[in-house]
Amino acid sequence: MKPYRAHILVIPYPVQGHINPMLQLSKRLVSKGLRATIAITKFISKTMQPKVDSLNFDTISDGYDEFGFAKAPNVHTYLEKLETEGSRTLNQLLRKQETLGHPIDCIIYDAQLPWALDVAKENEMVGAAFFTQPCGVNYVYYRLQQGLIELPLDSSKPVSIPGLPLMDPHDMPSFVDGSYPAYFELVLNQYNNVQQADLILVNSFYKLEEKVCCVTHAHA
Repeated sequence: MKPYRAHILVIPYPVQGHINPMLQLSKRLVSKGLRATIAITKFISKTMQPKVDSLNFDTISDGYDEFGFAKAPNVHTYLEKLETEGSRTLNQLLRKQETLGHPIDCIIYDAQLPWALDVAKENEMVGAAFFTQPCGVNYVYYRLQQGLIELPLDSSKPVSIPGLPLMDPHDMPSFVDGSYPAYFELVLNQYNNVQQADLILVNSFYKLEEKVCCVTHAHA
């Protein structure tokens, strides 16, 4: 009999602001009797050398194992490489864990890595999307992805979004102004296949976002 209830593979987007929330989530999973393995890129593994006694770590590749994102010619190329190499090496990781006697039961992936859900489904595993940003921010990006907010924003008019107070255009989340088109595409692509996820998790505090959480749930 396994000494844990299930083995969860957690895959963060490879930057610190996304890794930290998923580290905390993984600790919570372990406290509930689950085994958690965090898949970080080979470059991050070498530079950060993370170590948490209750957690396991394994690696995938973003295609830039020696120098990471700094070696990519641009953001778009990096994201393309991350998807192709990440998918390939994620499959390798799943096979390795099974060979070691710790088969993966569920993949919890950063929503900014929708390709990880495709890999989970190809391997007939449970796939759960984890949104590291607050629910209100996610909802704004969702409405943008659905074409419910017209761009470019009119700087003379407030932005009205159900469940949120009226906002000045300058108060909208980053990337909406079009200054970083590759990252804007990244945050919108979170929703490309999210309907296929078995679970959707949000890094939020319900009492602070009760209204927008209810609205978002109604649209899920």
